[in-house]
Amino acid sequence: MKNISFRTDVLPLKDILYRLALRITLNREDAEDIVQETLIKVWDRRDSWDEIESIEAFSLTICRNLALDHQRRMENRHLSLDETPIERPDSRSLSPAEAMISADRISLVRRLVDSLPEKQRSCMQLRDFEGKSYREIAQVLGITEDQVKVNIFRARQTIKQRFNEAEDYGL
Repeated sequence: MKNISFRTDVLPLKDILYRLALRITLNREDAEDIVQETLIKVWDRRDSWDEIESIEAFSLTICRNLALDHQRRMENRHLSLDETPIERPDSRSLSPAEAMISADRISLVRRLVDSLPEKQRSCMQLRDFEGKSYREIAQVLGITEDQVKVNIFRARQTIKQRFNEAEDYGL
């Protein structure tokens, strides 16, 4: 087994844990609290690190479970990711109208991702934003790789359909 160090193996995961928690809770402060709680729980389990196959999957699983528990306590209160800054394309290459349209489209996609069911949102977050493999996602979420693929497919289809509807309607 690999000798796991908190400083070199666990702490570098904090950004990934934060993005996962943020994607589930949709709130920066709550995500930060969940990451701190995750790191504490991982540290508390340091005696069993030798038995863990992947410290990253272990940490992501704890983070996901804490975020879901938090959501249940908050009675599924959904906030938008509109509070987070939007990464805009190089403003020198776009006219003001194009920049506004681009920002609106990014905001729309964020709202669409936020509206997905939790499992689809988590699968999409881990695959498309974090670059995790299907196997890693299945391990983190406790589902099969086929279920991961189905959830990602459905999430992408839903976003594509709703985005096209909004674009056609002009919202």
